[in-house]
Amino acid sequence: MKICVFGAGAIGGFLAVCLNRGGVQPSVIARGAHLDAIRSAGIRLRHADKETVVAVEASDDPAELGVQDIVIVTVKAPALPSVAATIEPLLGPGTSVVFTMNGIPWWYFYRHGGPLDGRRLPAIDPGDGLWRTVGPDRAVGGVIYSACEVVEPGVVKVRHENSRLFLGEPGGQDSERVAVLGDILRRGGLKTTATRSIRDEIWTKLMNNIASGPLAVLTRCRVSDIVAEPSCERAMRMMLEETASIAEALGCRPDRDIDSKIAFLRKLDHKPSILQDLEHGRAMEVEAIYGTTLTLARMAGVKTPNLELWTALVTLRAREAGLI
Repeated sequence: MKICVFGAGAIGGFLAVCLNRGGVQPSVIARGAHLDAIRSAGIRLRHADKETVVAVEASDDPAELGVQDIVIVTVKAPALPSVAATIEPLLGPGTSVVFTMNGIPWWYFYRHGGPLDGRRLPAIDPGDGLWRTVGPDRAVGGVIYSACEVVEPGVVKVRHENSRLFLGEPGGQDSERVAVLGDILRRGGLKTTATRSIRDEIWTKLMNNIASGPLAVLTRCRVSDIVAEPSCERAMRMMLEETASIAEALGCRPDRDIDSKIAFLRKLDHKPSILQDLEHGRAMEVEAIYGTTLTLARMAGVKTPNLELWTALVTLRAREAGLI
């Protein structure tokens, strides 16, 4: 089984180690100093007081790695046009491509059903690059919960023990490709669940991203510190309610237990990835997480005054930093 992780940053590096533990020798696409470190010393995964070192084949050129059985894309949404332009050498007739990313995925309306079925999202997939190069029939949805961070080139730190992954087909059917990958990752120690309702899981995580990200970007604080402020908690609750309403208007059923979500965020002594991007000067996922969610709200006819305000503020902050 040939599996390539496209984008071996925090989440990608973590998944590469899990694949290795599950009996697969993965390859990875990385770049810059991170690539150099992986080539020379492997991926070093730190968790608690333990460090695991995994040697992988690493390149910044997909043509060097050849056709894969599965490609797992873990880049941030702003890098998707680059993926569309370079991924083709990894694709054979039976290659599946798992998109394990934050926000609304480019394939969201593929096999969605109803009047929006097949709708494209050009803000995420400009010029239908992924739709044409990868094709939505190859796509598998992935939703991961794992507090990871690249703390130095080649080194990924996992800050919590409850990492978990949901995998699912856009059409909601069971599939062998989801089952096979799930088995490998479970053997590698990652709790992995196959679901027939991957869009529900997308929205359930998106609720957390939307509730915590804007306040983190504006305060530069960890999520647990933000929730500790009563006025911030109230703002987060409003964002959670609005996001759930969009999902429900589009026919999804995300986890609407707001109290449980606030309790989860209260324990999250971690900076969200969008704040990490701001602090490290990397392109920020404003459109995939916030802008496209607002687009879907308008499609569904849902009013979102809080989401509109916080999206505007995050956009201004990212624009001022030159990161969108």
